[in-house]
Amino acid sequence: MVSPSAKQVFIQGITQNGHTFRPSDWAERLAGVMSQFRPGGAQPGSHISYSPWCIPTVINGVKCVVVHTDLREAELMAWDFCMNFARDNNLQVGEACLLPDPPKR
Repeated sequence: MVSPSAKQVFIQGITQNGHTFRPSDWAERLAGVMSQFRPGGAQPGSHISYSPWCIPTVINGVKCVVVHTDLREAELMAWDFCMNFARDNNLQVGEACLLPDPPKR
């Protein structure tokens, strides 16, 4: 269950048993499926970029997908798909806030 105050949910490529989730491109695949769900809806060519609401990344060497809770507000079924993917594959899920990189000096 995701708390109502959470802004971002991190689906991690580590199972509850501590094993690395396979296939290795799972995060890119999940984010690719979610690419059509974006602010303003799908636009021509939007399928070739990730949605700002579902972004694959690597955090501390672990593949993750950062799912923004705005997706839940815009398209509940897409949100449920992401959360059910994590649950069905026994993946670790955490809540946090992704901070921007500090400005370079």
